Amino acid sequence: MRHISKQPEPQALFDWKAQANADWQPAYELLSGAPKLALKLALMVEQGFICCYCERRLHDDDAHIEHFRPQSDPACDALDYANLLCSCQNRIERGAPRHCGNLKEDWFDEQLLVSPLLEGCERQFAFAGDGSIRPANPDDQSAAITIEKLGLNIRKLQDLRKAAIELFLDPELSDADLQLLTQAYLARDADNRLGEFCSTVAHLFGRDEPGVYGA
Repeated sequence: MRHISKQPEPQALFDWKAQANADWQPAYELLSGAPKLALKLALMVEQGFICCYCERRLHDDDAHIEHFRPQSDPACDALDYANLLCSCQNRIERGAPRHCGNLKEDWFDEQLLVSPLLEGCERQFAFAGDGSIRPANPDDQSAAITIEKLGLNIRKLQDLRKAAIELFLDPELSDADLQLLTQAYLARDADNRLGEFCSTVAHLFGRDEPGVYGA
């Protein structure tokens, strides 16, 4: 999980909501077509095309719009862009483990769920070379519960993180080369994409410097 800096809502969503009148009021369940596609793309771009929770690569056919505070919460405005994220796992193959927003579903606890909208949230988690994740502070209950409720330490995600880490373990890399490789990986590329599992890479190979995530 890395901090997501929210941007203004996409114009297509604003224009769609602006059509409200005495006979029609916008609601999330009515959102479809071009406005919904524009919303999803805006969220993916905002996040560097990685999942808001686990940081897997997002693909249009395997990602969904995620309400951080669930729609079932009476206090939730389902069309509030500030509450909207993009999570992986829009579809799940038979037998595949659930994680991230798909596993979280309607669970929400403001005190126990670490928010990717919270600046510095990535510092609540630590990673090991085997791809596992744990609370950076053993006494941090919110980090521990977040890992559990989002399934962030399941074997599938551990293996994917470990594969990402291996790129940086080439024994022929000099310290300078490793630093350059890490800096490039943690910055957005020409297509505005962040490297998968960039928080893992930053924790293990990066330096704690402002802008290390290429926001």
